[in-house]
Amino acid sequence: MFRASAGRWISQRRYYTLNVPEPQEVESSIEIDFLGADHPDLATLAVAHGLPAGALRAGTNIRWESRYLTATRKPATGSTTIGVGDGDLIYRDRGFSSPEPVTAAVSFVNPNTMHLVTTYGNSVFEEEIKLVGEKYRTRQTIATRAGEEVLIGQYLETRVLDS
Repeated sequence: MFRASAGRWISQRRYYTLNVPEPQEVESSIEIDFLGADHPDLATLAVAHGLPAGALRAGTNIRWESRYLTATRKPATGSTTIGVGDGDLIYRDRGFSSPEPVTAAVSFVNPNTMHLVTTYGNSVFEEEIKLVGEKYRTRQTIATRAGEEVLIGQYLETRVLDS
């Protein structure tokens, strides 16, 4: 799934904060690079998690630029590195709302659908990413804090084909 997701994507996002009546709409440009086992970014990520430098066998670098369509927030940019080793964990250089390295439990519903659960502090982020053919991805994230659901994010991502 990591290799199949490599490329450029336009992401149309809608965030429902469950105690706010109006959703936030966001459009993001995303670039995903596949990383093979020998990529230096994976060695750096492994060491940040206390693993041997060669412990991760694949991963991605993800960069994004987002603009809010329905809120008066400044555009946001960011990046993250994700790696996978043996077993049922993926390793991230940062969390959704934390600059610290985090892990996520990963499972595959089928070869095109990945389910992730990231937990830190009193927050849980449950995410499903599904490849739909070669040109689309759907994502849904549910954020829970202190046992209460606080946010639902829904995404439709369209691959940008180079002409």
